[in-house]
Amino acid sequence: MSPPDVLVVGAGPTGLTLALQAHEHGATVRVVDRRSEAFRRSRAMIVHSRTLECLRPLGVTAALLDRADRTPRAQLHLGSRVVDVRLGEAAMSGTPYPHLTMVRQADVEEVLTQALSRRGVEVEWGVELDAVDVTGGQTRATLTSADGRELVTPRYVVGCDGPGSKVRDSAGIAWEGGPYREEIVLADLELEAGLTPDVLHVVAGRRGLLFLFALGEGATWRLLGTRPARDGGQPFGQPGEAVPAAEVQALIDDAGLEAQAREMPWSASVRLQHRVARRFRQGPLFLAGDAAHTHSPAAAQGMNTGIIDAVNLGWKLAYADHGSPALLDSYEHERRPAARQSLALTHAVFFAEASTHPLPQLLRGRALPLFASALPAVLRQPRAMAAVIALLSQPWVRYPGSALSVSDGLLARGPRPGDRLPNRAVTCGDRQARLHDLTAAPGVHLLLAREAECAELGGLGPRVTVHRIDSWPGTGITAVRPDGHVGYRSSRGAHALSDWLKLVGAA
Repeated sequence: MSPPDVLVVGAGPTGLTLALQAHEHGATVRVVDRRSEAFRRSRAMIVHSRTLECLRPLGVTAALLDRADRTPRAQLHLGSRVVDVRLGEAAMSGTPYPHLTMVRQADVEEVLTQALSRRGVEVEWGVELDAVDVTGGQTRATLTSADGRELVTPRYVVGCDGPGSKVRDSAGIAWEGGPYREEIVLADLELEAGLTPDVLHVVAGRRGLLFLFALGEGATWRLLGTRPARDGGQPFGQPGEAVPAAEVQALIDDAGLEAQAREMPWSASVRLQHRVARRFRQGPLFLAGDAAHTHSPAAAQGMNTGIIDAVNLGWKLAYADHGSPALLDSYEHERRPAARQSLALTHAVFFAEASTHPLPQLLRGRALPLFASALPAVLRQPRAMAAVIALLSQPWVRYPGSALSVSDGLLARGPRPGDRLPNRAVTCGDRQARLHDLTAAPGVHLLLAREAECAELGGLGPRVTVHRIDSWPGTGITAVRPDGHVGYRSSRGAHALSDWLKLVGAA
């Protein structure tokens, strides 16, 4: 077997996306995971709109949406009052996916695994990275499986192997942060209760947070609750030993729900931490997802942030041979600040909804129920809900200071280099389309205004697709990166376009 361009360590959502993005942009990939099979007990349950946008060029969003609930409903239990929230009515503007999307992590992984398999890339289960080092400019990874030890020499190794990352340890990268004083409890269970089965039940009580929803994988209901952390030896972020039924019932009782757990085929506690790697790259070794940053499950950021890491890095690894050294450097420069912002968001939300600190406990136990009567009017406002859901989709992620963000400095209105490409309606040829429809394929996309001239068009290779936007007057040119961000923009034709294409390896 020839050495792969990219060895992906870890077959969770981040690793699978990374492999798919790199493969679609021309790299050879290999995916290994030390587990004997995929972990079926989902921890993440929500895929945000920006994540779906990033996955769209890889051809997997339709399959994900087929498995998803795009019109979820929730009931907030605030003391004795129950507030109904119709999350599916919070229509967001400016995205092809203007809804909250609930889909299990196990389903995300299955869709991505099937997409890789159709391309001839099979996940190698039961294969563990034993060691990785870089000697004399060559990357050497030792893999261990039931068949013995194997030495491989990939060009790049990407650690998508979680908070206890072997790749991060091998690279000697510091893991900065600390543990939470709270942990989560997960359980699949059958309930004897009058709870509506197709509704997400949320209790933000004095003692912490409790979710109950009918998306269990070993039973009808899945429970996610928080409690003060116990002493335990299991690794952070990984399901530990089973939680006694009495302790799960105590979480339900403390939340004030009149429900009895009758069967519980699976449960686990998960220790939580908030950390970020000091670096996301050490030479040919890279970190993505939970190996690079980890935090609480609040605000549903973990899986989504990891997938966006992977979409950002995958095409750069594939194009690196033809690009500038700045291309690979840009991954850390772009994604580490975004990870710190995501961590700050989850830290604040988790403190408010689950902390054992006296102040949030007082607010949840006393103040929040007092405002319960006013909440329905607020939550029924589509704009208010859309703003909250859009915030969780990370609209703040921009890369204006990146070496890949280039302009002629004379730009009028419109997206700046580093911005997400907006999903505007345009005329292209004889048809009406939206920009995200035009760019929903791998590679770099050039958007030419009506009068734009570009002498380089005849020499463009297969990595670049050109679209003439007849509804845009002028001579401007916009280049869209494979991750959906604007990379280059000029108001006066192809000024420095060829340099930018060489910079990103698309020339």
